[in-house]
Amino acid sequence: MTYSSSVQKQCPDCGLVKPLEAFSRNAARPDGLQFYCKDCYSTRAARTYRSRQARKGRAVRERADVPAGHKFCPGCREISALSNWHRIATSSDGYASYCKNCRRQQGEADHLRRTFGLTIEQRDALFVAQDGLCAICRSRPIKHIDHDHPTGKVRGGLCGPCNMGLGQFDDEPGRLRAAARYLELHQKPALRLVADQGYWTGGSPLEVNLRKHLAS
Repeated sequence: MTYSSSVQKQCPDCGLVKPLEAFSRNAARPDGLQFYCKDCYSTRAARTYRSRQARKGRAVRERADVPAGHKFCPGCREISALSNWHRIATSSDGYASYCKNCRRQQGEADHLRRTFGLTIEQRDALFVAQDGLCAICRSRPIKHIDHDHPTGKVRGGLCGPCNMGLGQFDDEPGRLRAAARYLELHQKPALRLVADQGYWTGGSPLEVNLRKHLAS
């Protein structure tokens, strides 16, 4: 039997006598209040919801005991201080749903998917296949994913200077080969000797003029 007065009421679930403010209103009941107190009603509703979701084969996380000034992240499933969360004016508590680190990882994953059609795991596998080194110079660490702009096909991982170099040459193999021949012509004494003796034939008009200049 439950106790009830004009200012207090006993909850049959927890057995506590509480002020009427601890009970939600229910016009269908004789006293105009819910049968259970707000805390017990919330617990019962949550238990019913979890049971219903379980019957549908859906997992529902248990409510975490979060101290004041902290928040639970459903991504990493860790509780951290609010300083580790971005402020979102439109959210109920004024903070993002995920912590800063999880939002950064999600942003990175979205960028990889949209730009290159890759997952983080596929990106990491590519880096491992190249030993973490640039596919061109093989001396500096990978900083960029290189792809063919017209087709979107990923070609490999490059360091910053090599990636920028390809862009400066508009990804044109002919210009890159001409640049390599130009450097070799000026930097290697053996090639200068070949040019001086007239053994090196062919090439672009510019290279022909360079050979004539070196031979003069």
